[in-house]
Amino acid sequence: MATIADDSDLGTRANRSDNRDDCPRAELEPKSSVDIDVPPLEQSWRKLPLSEAEQAKVQAILEACRDHDLFALRSLAVSPGGLIEDEVRRTAWPVLLGVNNQTTGSDVEAAPSWEDLPPHREEGQVDLDVNRSFVYYPVEESDARLDLRKAELSCIIKATLRRHPILCYFQGYHDIVQVLLLVLGANAAPAAAARLSLLRIRDFMLPTMSGALSHLQLLPSILRAADAELYEHLSQTAPFYFALPATLTLYAHDIQEYGDIARLFDFLLASEAVVSIYLYAVIVVSRKKELLELEADEHDMLHSILSKLPKPLDLDLLIGNAAKLFENHPPARLRSWTWFSISGNSVLKTTSNLTKLASQTLLDGERYFKRHAAEIQAYDSRKKTIARANFVVRRYRRPAVAIMTTFVVAFLALYLSRGGASIDILTRPLLILRAKAWAYLRAVI
Repeated sequence: MATIADDSDLGTRANRSDNRDDCPRAELEPKSSVDIDVPPLEQSWRKLPLSEAEQAKVQAILEACRDHDLFALRSLAVSPGGLIEDEVRRTAWPVLLGVNNQTTGSDVEAAPSWEDLPPHREEGQVDLDVNRSFVYYPVEESDARLDLRKAELSCIIKATLRRHPILCYFQGYHDIVQVLLLVLGANAAPAAAARLSLLRIRDFMLPTMSGALSHLQLLPSILRAADAELYEHLSQTAPFYFALPATLTLYAHDIQEYGDIARLFDFLLASEAVVSIYLYAVIVVSRKKELLELEADEHDMLHSILSKLPKPLDLDLLIGNAAKLFENHPPARLRSWTWFSISGNSVLKTTSNLTKLASQTLLDGERYFKRHAAEIQAYDSRKKTIARANFVVRRYRRPAVAIMTTFVVAFLALYLSRGGASIDILTRPLLILRAKAWAYLRAVI
């Protein structure tokens, strides 16, 4: 758990070295989830000392943390520069995630240690993904230290999954957790990862992708609110699945600069879950000129552009625009019924109140998870039932028509015969038609 710095430390930077850096390590895998030798990235991504304005902002951030003033902290996180640097983030991020909230005492993990719990069913994929981690950052670290960081990352992910086995791992989850690890360090990251998983990105860890795709269903209406002309131009490109990789990983898979992803996490951790979709909408709008140069029916080219983030990213501008778009067009006021069709157990709904979110426990997250998963299962079951019914109707539509035709023809022939009419030019075609109908019926049954 991060601690709030003394007043004498306000506005200072961590330029000290840590004696643990050169300590030998007996084993690659730590014996517990917090038995870690490698410190977080104490050197922030920026090299220049803090200005007076930044030092004043740091003090305001720490005061908001002391007071648990989430609204002030959110305002500071959204403003240009975000939470300034990692020294401050180690205090602010746990507060934003509710780790420091005294009302969440039930989140404290009890014995036994996570290593004594049964392995999670997807740990094989975790190992594969962890081996591919830390590609872009941190830079200038030895292979030995990167191996230790990978061991830390593996421990944090497996601890989260074993303690909450209902969660389903998804590829890209390791990208999110590695940001927490680098900023908070291995001692504070496990608690942050657990709350983030169960309370912020829970929809992405459901048994199916239905929860994640429901987020993308909001993107068209958000884009229409942001820029109607561009929305019309891209409407043929729907569904907007091109946004899935970025939004699924909180952009950690796509952003290659450590300072950028840390600053973006300031914004995302201080906001509702739906804000990530608003951010993607303003990213799309920022490329309007490039997109309008292509014809609306050039789907492959449009999809290729939309699926990649522009470089470089003006994050402060994009964050400011996303916050303004969310404020002016909140989900409930979009010109669409999509928001009202989303489950009340989705993180899109349960993160809408930051104060209530901070007081939610991990058990609350598990309850939301189970209810949401049950809703999705019931919905999928109804879809399968309707699909089977439609198949039966299509399969037997022609035989049913033949049967009805046979009965009608037989009835007419019988009626005419009983009326004293002979088999003449009127009844003969009916009898022929009846014979053909019976022959067809025998052929298809």
